[in-house]
Amino acid sequence: MVCKSVSEAADQKYDYVIITSKALPDLTPTSIILAPLLSSSYTSNFGQPTYALLQNGLNVEQDLYDALIALDEQPKIISASVYIMTNITALGAVEHLHRDYTTCVNSSSETKILEGLAVPLKGGGLRVQIVAEIQRKKLAKNLINVVFASTATLTNYTVPALFRPAPEKSSASYVPYLEPQTASLINDYTIPVLRAMLLEVEALARALGFLDTEDGFPASLVDETIASQRRMHEDPQNTHVPSMLLDARKGQPLEVEVIVGSIVRMANERAVPVPRIETLYALLLVIQNQTLRRLKSLPPAF
Repeated sequence: MVCKSVSEAADQKYDYVIITSKALPDLTPTSIILAPLLSSSYTSNFGQPTYALLQNGLNVEQDLYDALIALDEQPKIISASVYIMTNITALGAVEHLHRDYTTCVNSSSETKILEGLAVPLKGGGLRVQIVAEIQRKKLAKNLINVVFASTATLTNYTVPALFRPAPEKSSASYVPYLEPQTASLINDYTIPVLRAMLLEVEALARALGFLDTEDGFPASLVDETIASQRRMHEDPQNTHVPSMLLDARKGQPLEVEVIVGSIVRMANERAVPVPRIETLYALLLVIQNQTLRRLKSLPPAF
C-alpha cells in the first residue's frame, strides 16, 4: 500500500520505519516529517517502532532521539552508512557507479532488532554489515562527501575534473578532464589541499577516541580515500554527479549541515582545528542561504 503522507500511514502499528529522505535539519527536521508517528495518540495506540535512518551525514539521529525522549519512550534508532553511487539519468533509468563514541557490543535484543531489518534488505540484493558502533563508519563514509562532494558543488565540476586525464585523439570524447597545460597545478596545489581536509577529519576522529586500527579509523584511510576516488573518477565512462552538486544545480536545499556543519561543530566542541573544512562550510552556506531564500519566495505548490 502506498500512502500520500505520513499522516495517512499513521493508522497502524509498525515494527520498523525506514527514513531515506535527505537530512535537512535547517529546513525540515526529521521529527517534523515523522510528527504523526511521534504524537502521544499514536504512541498510546500502537507504541513506537524502531526507526532506521538511511541518511547521509553525522548526528542525524539527535533530533529524532530528543523527540522520542520527550515522549518518555526508550528510543530505538538504527543508523546506517549507505553507499549507493547512483544517478537518475532519465525517467525510469538509474545509473549505478561500480562500486559519545566508544566501541560497544550489541545486546541480544539490539542484535535481534538489527538482524530483523537486515533480512529484507539482504533479500532485496543489498550487502548489509551489522556493526556494534556505527558512528566511525559514518565518519569514514563522510570523508568522501565532506571533501569531494563539497568541492564538486563549489566548483560546479564533477570529481573527474580532479583526476581524469585528457582523452586521446583516438578515444571517444568526454568531460570534464585535466587540461594538460595546467594539470600539474591541480596535482601540486588542489590535491594536497584536499588531502589536508581529509587529515582534519582524521584529527577529529582521534579526538572522538577512534583509534588507528582497522575497526577504528585507520590512518591509511586518508590516502586510500584519495586513491579510490582517483581510480573511480579516472574512468572515461564515469558520469556520476555527487548528490550535493545535483541539488545545487537543481536549486534544491543541500545537506550542508549534516555533512559539513556537523564536522565543524564536533571539531569546535573538542578544540580540533579544521580551518579548511570551515572554509568549505562557510562557502556552502552562501549557496544554501540563497537556495532557501529563493524557495521561500516561490508560491506554494498544490
